[in-house]
Amino acid sequence: MGSSAYDVIVVGARVAGAATAMLMARAGLRVLLLDRARFPSDAVSSHQVQVPGVALLEQWGVLAPLLAAGTPPAHRAEFDLDGVLLAADFPSLGTVGAVCSPRRYLLDAALVEAARAAGAEVREGFTVTGLQRSGGRVVGVVGHGRSGAAAREDAALVVGADGKHSTVAALVGARSYRTRSPQTFASYAYWSGVDLGGTARLYTRPGLAAAAFPTNDGLSVVFLSQPRQGFEQYRRDVRAGLAAAASRAGDLGERLRGARIVERIRTTPDLPHRLTTPCGPGWALAGDAAAVMDPVTAQGITHALRDADRLARAVIGAGHDRDRLAAALRSAWRDRDRALRGVFDGTARLAALAPLNRAQRALLSVVADDPDRAAAFVAAFTGTAPWQDSMTPWGAVRGIGATGLIRAAGHLRDPGPPRVGGPRRRAS
Repeated sequence: MGSSAYDVIVVGARVAGAATAMLMARAGLRVLLLDRARFPSDAVSSHQVQVPGVALLEQWGVLAPLLAAGTPPAHRAEFDLDGVLLAADFPSLGTVGAVCSPRRYLLDAALVEAARAAGAEVREGFTVTGLQRSGGRVVGVVGHGRSGAAAREDAALVVGADGKHSTVAALVGARSYRTRSPQTFASYAYWSGVDLGGTARLYTRPGLAAAAFPTNDGLSVVFLSQPRQGFEQYRRDVRAGLAAAASRAGDLGERLRGARIVERIRTTPDLPHRLTTPCGPGWALAGDAAAVMDPVTAQGITHALRDADRLARAVIGAGHDRDRLAAALRSAWRDRDRALRGVFDGTARLAALAPLNRAQRALLSVVADDPDRAAAFVAAFTGTAPWQDSMTPWGAVRGIGATGLIRAAGHLRDPGPPRVGGPRRRAS
């Protein structure tokens, strides 16, 4: 890509950064991957990798070691949306028809090792403190290892994949836009003794979203999203607050009865929701550094994997020409914004944790009664189909058609008891 010591320096070696480094190194680029952490290490996370993300992991050869480490796939989704019960199997992409929720110390380490195996130089325990510039262009990084000794590294391109509070984004002055004020705080814990039947479960109630899904070591993750204004009260007794919230979420409280929490409960109100300009002369951003969403829809890891794939394709395709690279990065930026628009805005709406109105309840009841519509809803939620196909009011109306609207009108007159939609559970 140029006469610099490296073609690309990637700052941040978790999902987006390690995947970006791996893909670029596999294409023959000279890549340096930096992170202040040492791997394996844990990270606060929504955990869930949606079907498109799992498909990318399989394509890259990273899924197999995760499954070998005991990461359980979930083939079915069950939603309790304020009492409207909806169920369907997850859609398939190629040979993948499940979501996975690996522990982050496994997922991140697997991607770092894949980057190293591809030929990337991986430097752990390295903190980037500055950028090198020449003629208005970023040409490398400045930082130090654990010993504190200063180091400078040159590159034709610096990629910031260093999270929602990206050092690289701050140093280049990347502009944020479509910014929404944080609306929620998140809390999750690992539980033993919870029977989820290999199913990912999501619950919503006014002022609450909860999810439960299987992870490694026979454990289940229980995730809660609640209005941000309640954070201070919740943190005074997190364990009691978690139990109280779970008791409001359909059958979740009963599922947790007799189970126990292992490890500490993770809780954070640091949940920004914004898009950021992802490229400029000699630099680019990936993953949460470039676009971060409220975790209520658990899209973060899948977005990071897709973003890494998009960025790597742009850089590899541009070759060594600076003008072609700049054009490719701008094109990738436009593609990212088009791809994210529906789920980004939809996630912001869902993060309000508002109660269903009568029309929404009637529409969802029709969807829940129809296995095909229930499957389409799950496909849109997981990012396998466009968000706007099923996850917006107009998309739902188009999907159910005239007959469905007549049935929805009937639900408006007489809501009736909750119903479970979707195909029968597959045989175990």
